[in-house]
Amino acid sequence: MGLVQENLLDNARRMTALAQDAAFGQAFDRAAELMISALQQGNTIFACGNGGSMTNAQHFAEELTGRFRGNRPPLRALAISDPSHLTCVANDYGYEFVFSRFVEAFAKPGDVLFGLSTSGKSPNVLRAAEAMRAAGGIVVASSGTDDTALAQVADVSFALGTSLWADRVQESELVVIHSLMQAIEDGLGYSGV
Repeated sequence: MGLVQENLLDNARRMTALAQDAAFGQAFDRAAELMISALQQGNTIFACGNGGSMTNAQHFAEELTGRFRGNRPPLRALAISDPSHLTCVANDYGYEFVFSRFVEAFAKPGDVLFGLSTSGKSPNVLRAAEAMRAAGGIVVASSGTDDTALAQVADVSFALGTSLWADRVQESELVVIHSLMQAIEDGLGYSGV
């Protein structure tokens, strides 16, 4: 068996375990409800993460402002990923503040932060979650396990399954992100548009 076949089978095993996890399913449903409600009230969903999780955060936001499955109005979503902001804050305050300073500048009560951290320990994502809570917003967290500092701050936390490798958690993250997009479109009445 080749490398790609082994990786696909490993993904299938992990995705099957996640699909059968009742606690995960409940957390997903709750997160989708919170995001839909925030958008219905004119609030914004912010997303952040590091490395591959940053690209997943960007993908989440651009599919909501652009389109996912069909034509519909743009939805209020923003990835905290502007290079000038990130490098300015990292240089002047430290990398652990790159997301929280953005949240402090723009978040208002009722907004949602979707924080992606494969370890659940990223100091910059944790600070962003704390800043969102301080702003009166909601925190949805995604990580490999549910016993992390980020999960403790979050209103809802997904545990995507432990792995030695962050890329495995990020692969599950992407399926969850696509599912959230679909749930949001369906919940807002845009399915099949």
